[in-house]
Amino acid sequence: MMPKVLSVGQCGFDHSSIARQLRTTLGATVEAASSQSEALAALRGGGYDLVLVNRVFDDDGAPGLDLIRALKADSALSSVPVILVSNYAGAQAEAEALGALPGFGKAELTTAEARQRLEAALSSPRED
Repeated sequence: MMPKVLSVGQCGFDHSSIARQLRTTLGATVEAASSQSEALAALRGGGYDLVLVNRVFDDDGAPGLDLIRALKADSALSSVPVILVSNYAGAQAEAEALGALPGFGKAELTTAEARQRLEAALSSPRED
């Protein structure tokens, strides 16, 4: 079965780049959500294997860390692996402290390290 990824808060160009990379390297399908409420509704519908969260949402400027906080506080969604997409080490450290897996920046999307992190996230066992 193809992995299903929710990409939250990316601009159209970045979402396309992420979707293309994950489709070609990992055989994943990638769907977009532009806001925290849209992401939570999609995730409550189920079936996602990973959530990629932009540091700052393109549509409304909301901080992606707020979504990570909300996901990890929700017992029904807390087991879904989450990765922050950000080039900022401080934001990555904060995301990991909230329970996110080690992430990467958009410029690193095609690197071996990013691919390894994505593969690890998609192969991690879920508790649901």
